[in-house]
Amino acid sequence: MQKQKSKGESPRYLCSWSICCAAHGAFCFTHYPGVCFANSSKHYFDWRGESGYNYGIILIPEGLIDCIPEVQQLIAELNDILAHDVVDEVGVWKKKLTPQCLVLFELLPLAIQEQLLLERDPHGNVQVAKIETEKMLIQMVETELDQRKQKGAYNALFKGQSHFFGYEGRCGLPSNFDSTYCYALGYGAGALLQSGKTGLISSVGNLAAPVEEWTVGGTALTALLDVERRHGKFKPVIKKAMVELEGAPFKKFASNREEWALNNRYINPGPIQFVGPVANKVNRTLLLELGVDA
Repeated sequence: MQKQKSKGESPRYLCSWSICCAAHGAFCFTHYPGVCFANSSKHYFDWRGESGYNYGIILIPEGLIDCIPEVQQLIAELNDILAHDVVDEVGVWKKKLTPQCLVLFELLPLAIQEQLLLERDPHGNVQVAKIETEKMLIQMVETELDQRKQKGAYNALFKGQSHFFGYEGRCGLPSNFDSTYCYALGYGAGALLQSGKTGLISSVGNLAAPVEEWTVGGTALTALLDVERRHGKFKPVIKKAMVELEGAPFKKFASNREEWALNNRYINPGPIQFVGPVANKVNRTLLLELGVDA
């Protein structure tokens, strides 16, 4: 359901975003994340405020903090320290950080410092879902905008409210496409095992076509491997799936980014349909990746 909104009124139903930050380079933070984020967002805050839209949404991926170059280096050093040493309460362990990483670590809010030191996942990765990046950015933006107010460079009101959608975004019912795709993957895995083919991952192709025309096969596991440093050692792992900035889905988003940021373009597609004319539709992102939907 979409509620009509008058200017200045806070919307009750928000089903899209005003600004979106994609991980892996779409937003570049250098030296001072709060200043960069405030500079990038202030244009939209001002324009929407002048138009009477004193609200908006900034969508931030949970892995964003892991894509800030300076933080990447800090996390790499912390990983090595946590793999071989004990983090003492006095802070002697900090002496093993390089000077630039130590400065960055001390600049971060205490809550973020503690979250960066949490136990790694079984693969040695930082558990980015437990790092409240959104709260860190809100705090840094508030600090930066307060400084601008004191200089007379900003006179609007900014009040950030965060919400973590991580698990909510993954708990929806599977669509007909999702279910059929998973059935096909399972069937393919069984067929590979029956044929004595090992070291392969079941894969399904030609997904833009009707189900009867899908192709099922196996992809060599080694084709997916990359070498990364885990638990202080270099190990072969499956490379993380990041936002492809040169991919068709992101380019499609980028072509609409300014319009969506400056104006209200909220939409609610409604619940998943299991019967009817749109029940078996393939999602737009996949079609863009396959080059079918421009």
